[in-house]
Amino acid sequence: MSDTTVVHLLRHGEVDNPRGILYGRLPGYHLSANGRAMADAAADYFAERAVVALFSSPLERAQETARPVAERLGLPIVTDDRLTEAWNHFEGLKFGVGDGALRKPAHWPRLVNPFRPSWGEPYSEVAARMLSVMETARKAALGQEAVCVTHQLPIWIARRAAEGRHLWHNPAVREAALGSVTSFTYTGDRLAGVSYTVPARRQVPQDDAAQ
Repeated sequence: MSDTTVVHLLRHGEVDNPRGILYGRLPGYHLSANGRAMADAAADYFAERAVVALFSSPLERAQETARPVAERLGLPIVTDDRLTEAWNHFEGLKFGVGDGALRKPAHWPRLVNPFRPSWGEPYSEVAARMLSVMETARKAALGQEAVCVTHQLPIWIARRAAEGRHLWHNPAVREAALGSVTSFTYTGDRLAGVSYTVPARRQVPQDDAAQ
């Protein structure tokens, strides 16, 4: 058996969200036609790799992204709550300059600490659950590869934690596009490297919402 194992974090595809809502963990948000094309592109990408385990966030958009991968590889989808989106106080709202959310005093206490952050699940808690599920995936695929379908913030926090960087960051610089794959290569149980690719690059919109 090879001592090299790869754990891939696959971000879900584009969601049908014409109102531009910050949907977070809310139910009822499904992939758009473009998002389904992203999921198919991911399935094509992983079909050429030695993937033996597939895990997914319980949210609809992640499950719908995982499904073509599962069908192509003949693998069951293992649903794991540790892969879910980070909780956010602003779920269900349009959040941005000019939309009204920032002007409401009731929201201001949630904005005082960007380092924790004060508006949602602490970055340290996101990192802990993501590194935990990635270790589960690594052990399930020893000497081969595993895929975990999840969300932008958990992917970026997992990468920063694995690389020993501070967890607070500017959301605008996250490298985790819709349908992208962030791959963690281990030698034994030691992280040897991190790489990034976008199998569905043609489908990724220019304005890639951070959800």
